[in-house]
Amino acid sequence: MLLNDLEKLIVSNTTLDLPNSKFLITTINAHSYNVAKTDKSFLTALKGSDVLLADGIGVVLAYRLLGKSVQKMAGADLFKYEMERLQEINGTCFFLGSTQKTLEKIKEKAAKDYPNVKVYSYAPPYTNSFSATENAAMVDAINAIRPDALFIGLTAPKQEKWAFVQKEYLDVAHICCIGAVFDFYAGTVKRPPQWMIGLGLEWLGRLISEPQRLWKRYLLSSPVILLDTLRHKISPRI
Repeated sequence: MLLNDLEKLIVSNTTLDLPNSKFLITTINAHSYNVAKTDKSFLTALKGSDVLLADGIGVVLAYRLLGKSVQKMAGADLFKYEMERLQEINGTCFFLGSTQKTLEKIKEKAAKDYPNVKVYSYAPPYTNSFSATENAAMVDAINAIRPDALFIGLTAPKQEKWAFVQKEYLDVAHICCIGAVFDFYAGTVKRPPQWMIGLGLEWLGRLISEPQRLWKRYLLSSPVILLDTLRHKISPRI
């Protein structure tokens, strides 16, 4: 089962304590689980991560059905951890992805929330795949800064694949694939309230806010991962 393949990477508690060396940190939810079942390069990227976070209640429930203790840790939690860490060490971060307008909003907010953190960014072209020239420009822009944390928001599975392939060329510490967190932090997309997050209902809040875009992700993907888990629990050979 796919979750067994990824088990060694999953963080089992809500406390991160990562060394300041090159680490690729990605997340998995029910939707990305289903994508990885058929997208082999995405699965390779997830398995090639140094740390994998259970960013979704579907994944948490699936692991608990298998008798494993896993707690939900969203990309937003990773972002908060990294920015607080950088605030303490007067560190540097780099945002790769989204639009120039969104990146400017991120810089403005970060300057108030984390004044000790130096913030840089790069808005790559909006395309399904990058050319060799575009990849080189992105890597060069990042390496010119050598950030303590690189935040990638290119949407999944594109961001995970890019980070996995480019990791060896990047002169950075933590490489964090955090997707929608760019919009959450910039305020261009509202994250569900804390009470929903605490109850494991963040998915419902996002579904209500963007039903046309997210209904398949939440109403189809979660049942699939739970069904797969139950089938595996009954017959591990499946």
